[in-house]
Formats: sequence, C-alpha cells, structure tokens
Amino acid sequence: MADVHSPSSGRPCREGEEHSGTRVARRRRLVGVDAARGLALIGMISVHILPSWDPETFESTLQWQLFAGQAAALFALLAGVGLSFTSGGRTPHRGRPASADRLGLLVRAVLITVLGLLVNQAMPADPPAYNILVYYGMFFLLAIPFLHLGARSLFVLAGGSAVLGPVLVHVLRPVLPAMETYNPTLAGVASDPGTVLAQVLLTGTYPALPYLAYLLAGLAIGRLDLRSARVQGRLLWAGLLLAVGAWLVYWALVVQGGGWEQLISATPGMTDEGVTDIVVWGPNPELPTTTWWWLLTPGPHTNTPVAVLQDLGGGAAVLGLFLLLTRRWSSWLLPLSAMGSMTLTLYTAHLLGLAPMLHYDLPVLWFVVHVLVAAVFATVWNRTRGRGPLEQVVARSAGGARGLVLRRGGRRD
Repeated sequence: MADVHSPSSGRPCREGEEHSGTRVARRRRLVGVDAARGLALIGMISVHILPSWDPETFESTLQWQLFAGQAAALFALLAGVGLSFTSGGRTPHRGRPASADRLGLLVRAVLITVLGLLVNQAMPADPPAYNILVYYGMFFLLAIPFLHLGARSLFVLAGGSAVLGPVLVHVLRPVLPAMETYNPTLAGVASDPGTVLAQVLLTGTYPALPYLAYLLAGLAIGRLDLRSARVQGRLLWAGLLLAVGAWLVYWALVVQGGGWEQLISATPGMTDEGVTDIVVWGPNPELPTTTWWWLLTPGPHTNTPVAVLQDLGGGAAVLGLFLLLTRRWSSWLLPLSAMGSMTLTLYTAHLLGLAPMLHYDLPVLWFVVHVLVAAVFATVWNRTRGRGPLEQVVARSAGGARGLVLRRGGRRD
C-alpha cells in the first residue's frame, strides 16, 4: 500500500525509495516496517479469533492486553509511514509531483473504502469482527492535505490531533445519530449516508478524526532517517516514554487524583466495576460523555487523548524495535515481513474467512490456521510475484492516476 510511480519512468517505487525530479534513488526496502505491520496483522487476527478472557478467572488474556485497540493503532501509524515514503520520504514532494501524490492517494482511498464496504456486505448481520478498511479509506482522505509537510510540522499536528480529535468526539457524539451497525455497508451508505459519515469520522470503532493523530505521526516518522541506528533507537525509547507518560497521567489524575470517583458520580448507573470494565475491555458500545474526566481514561477503543498517546507511543516503540532487529536478523523475520508487505490482501481474506463463523468452537486452532496460511501464502507470493494481489490492483490504479498528472505536466501549453 506504499507504492508510487516514478515521474521519469513510470516504474513502481518501493518503500524506502526516494525520487527527486527525474532521478530515482533505488534503495533497499525497510524490512522492519513490514515486520511491524505483520505483527499488527497478527494482533488483529488474535483479537478477532482468540478469547479475550480466561474462562476460569475471567481476567483478560495476554493477547487482549497486548493487541486490543493497539494493533489497529499500529496499523494506522504504519499507514502514515508508508504515505511518507510515497510522497518523497525525507524530502516531501512539491509542485506537480505533490499534486500527483494527492490524486493517487485519493484513488487509493476510494478503492479501499469500496473494498471495505463490499467485505462488510458479505459479513453476517452480527459481524464476528470490526472491519477497519472503510475507516482506512477515510484516514487516507484526511491525510491528503498534509502530504507536503515536513517532520516537525507533522509531529506538532499529530499532538494537536491526539487531543482535538477525542474532544470533538466527546462534544459531538451526543448530537450525532447513533450508528446502526458496527461495520458500515453499501446498503447503509445508500439509505443513510449521513449516519455512516458520522460513524466513520467520529462515532465508530476506529473514528477517523482521533485516528488522524496516528496517520500524522506516521508521516512525521517516515520523514526521518529510518535507516539510522540512532534514529531507530530514539524511536524505541521515545515511544516507550510517551506510552508510560500517558499511562502515568491517567494514574495520577484518575486513579490517585479523584477522577475515578468523578466518573462514577457524574455518570448515572456507573459503578466501580463499570469503570474498570471500560478501562480493561473498552466502552460498550460507546464511551460516556457525562464528564470531561472520561477523556483521561485509557482502554481499547476509548479513543481518548490518553489512549491515543499511549497507543501512539507503543506503536512507535514497536516500529523502532523492529527496525533495530532487522538490521541483523531480517531473514529470521521473513514470514512476518512478507505478511506485512501485503496486509490489504491478507486482512481482507482473514475477514472473509471469519464470515462462516466456524472459529467460535475452536478458536486456537482457527487462529493458527489463519496465521499459518497467511504466512505461507505471503512468503511464497512475495518471493515469486512481489506485491500482494489486492496491493497490485490498488497500486496500479493509484499509479495510473498519478501518471496522468505527471504526464500532463510534461506537455507544453
């Protein structure tokens, strides 16, 4: 999902390649980015299939603690990194190449949105998983105005989005229409487009306005020299500090500072156990908006500033770690990085594989099946064909649109 076309030759450029004017610098693909994306895919599969609690203790499982909400955030962060590679890398495109980038991204966004709607249409009425693809399309649409910016501006905007996005959700959710289904469908778009738009932007599982923080942070990270060991190490430690710092804000203000009691007293019917459930399992179905204190709580899909910053830091740390690991052991991570190079194909196949709902009785077996099939297919296909099947379709379409702008720029008026 990070391929573009060279303005000089029309050939596809891979992640980690940069082009300036008519010169193309061929560079080795950043395998660590793919490996981190592969981990995000496995995390999404595990949340969709494996139990979220231990039936004996009723405590949350390890995979839930590691991946619930955080795998999706990592996906979004890495989407931003990929967009930075396709828009100039460390030197953002300007002029006509930048316009071509925007049109290509618009085409990419539309195709992914349509694909997501089609997949949702094929899912049961009570879906076995929340599909991020429609939201992904909106992420890309919102990212279009920011493709030309440098790292410093993007980091500032990401920080602002991490606060402003959740605040908008908190303020506007009570006056917006309630979503009719967790996964928007073509029928829903046709019958009630306003509700679907509100869902994708603000009220859904992966609301695009809060998630814009991940996209912008990923764009900023991609503007850095990600081949530098120093940058990779700083990314790891800065991410860890951000994640821990966000959690400490929650601990100091909510757990120790009286916020917990404010949540209970301001929210009718809320109990101590209810707050704990939201922090551990996430809102069901929506985070209350009865008090601003809710914006200081973490938890899967709460999409509060604390949760966004915590997941953003965790995602940056994971990326830094995999970039460091693949400096020496990239071959050991081949199945993971191969999966990460074609997540659109594998994620779509995974969702369609869940549609018959055969996995409920034997979740561990079906988790292993989904991951093994994905790993084997990705490794073989990557070695023999390169891009994944759906990635090829999207990249060619976006590249064709991009080429129209570039060829037009080469003509004399």
